[in-house]
Amino acid sequence: MRDREEHLLEALENLFRTRHECSCTVFSECGLSDLTVRQVAYLKIIDEQGDITFSRLAEITRNSKPTITEMINKFVRMECVYRERCPEDGRVLYIRLTDKGQKIAKAEQAALRRMIERMMDSLDDQEQELLVRILQKVR
Repeated sequence: MRDREEHLLEALENLFRTRHECSCTVFSECGLSDLTVRQVAYLKIIDEQGDITFSRLAEITRNSKPTITEMINKFVRMECVYRERCPEDGRVLYIRLTDKGQKIAKAEQAALRRMIERMMDSLDDQEQELLVRILQKVR
């Protein structure tokens, strides 16, 4: 039993290492290998929310408006976001993702897809089906 657990630990460490490599590749392609996990999380929130204001982002992330403004200014310099005035109320500013920002926000999913491709390339059809069945059982 102990040997199985050790083998599983080694296999999972290898899987996580592969995922990390895939994530680093995606971020490098964006020219932003030094982003923090928190920054990526904020970009994901902006992507998921659609029409999001500074106030709403501050509320969701539990940060002050000045903190959000500072972060958005940094993202603007990194060419990840831009500001857009609300057509109905010019006082309201929306935070929008650039193509680069969208790519970063979706990097986690892209990294998982690359990892899956690598896994599937190393397995035959029968092994792929078995892997899917096993992973579906894990809760």
